Amino acid sequence: MEIYFSPEVITPHFQILNVVNSAEKAVGNLALMFDEKKIFVYGILEEGGVGHDFKDLVKPYLKGLNKAKPDLDIYSCLYVGCEKVNLNEDEKEK
Repeated sequence: MEIYFSPEVITPHFQILNVVNSAEKAVGNLALMFDEKKIFVYGILEEGGVGHDFKDLVKPYLKGLNKAKPDLDIYSCLYVGCEKVNLNEDEKEK
């Protein structure tokens, strides 16, 4: 199953993106809050079978945000089902 972002709300201070499947059914969401020096990311996906796709969707999005604002630290908390997802297995979680 392929998943995509569908923007729900985008402001200068936060973004809420629905995660939808190819039938445009919401299967999760991603919320981002912007502070002066930090970006806080919280995401949850209901279906465990597409956890790798969720990670592959979120990771380049966050890299793009980091390129746009390289001086901000990104703190993330992502879940697929009830399992926590680590975007960078090689790095320690913040």
